Amino acid sequence: MQALEILLIEDDQQMADLLVKYLNKEGIKVSHLLRPSQALASLAVNTFDLIILDLSLPEMDGLELCKKIRKMTDVYIIISSARSDIDDKLQGLENGADDYLPKPYDPRELLARIKTVMKRSNTMSSVEEEGLFRIDDSATQIFKEGKLLDLTLAEFEILRLMIKNPNRTISRVDIANSMDSHRFESGIESINILVGRLRKKIGSQPLDEFIQTVRGVGYRFVEH
Repeated sequence: MQALEILLIEDDQQMADLLVKYLNKEGIKVSHLLRPSQALASLAVNTFDLIILDLSLPEMDGLELCKKIRKMTDVYIIISSARSDIDDKLQGLENGADDYLPKPYDPRELLARIKTVMKRSNTMSSVEEEGLFRIDDSATQIFKEGKLLDLTLAEFEILRLMIKNPNRTISRVDIANSMDSHRFESGIESINILVGRLRKKIGSQPLDEFIQTVRGVGYRFVEH
């Protein structure tokens, strides 16, 4: 199996050295860059399995960099930051991040999250047709009427759950518990943001044509 390749965007050299050394021992290849401009240039020509992104960076705030990265690629993004304000967590999600790991943390926790994210592509292998949608688990992709939807892993997991449970109300708690990739501590708010992103990406008019809100409970996917 080919080694995972991770891009670490972190301006704390001491912490970066610690993470690179630890992850290298676990068989993970890490490319460390300090500046947003370096990261954007690298992403223009290289492919990574996952990005670990600090928020307090020179040149550009990490939230803005996250938004730019998401426009370039659907790679899984873990924000790693000492900024623990709930607004930063939610803005990170709104800008395309998939997870948020507050500093300080044990490198073993980061490794556990990385393994959880990446194991999905190694275990799923089926393709399923569900009405207008086709789910390709092996590639973590969903197609609507033959067109590939540009989804992050967290979005894929939510939409897959909904498509597989049509016309059934699913609580936000059940959604969060079903997601291997999702570890946001912001709870309900983060699920709401992810669903909002999904509605836009599905491209339905009105926005709740497929995903309807069940007030006070969660969501219902309407089968067409």
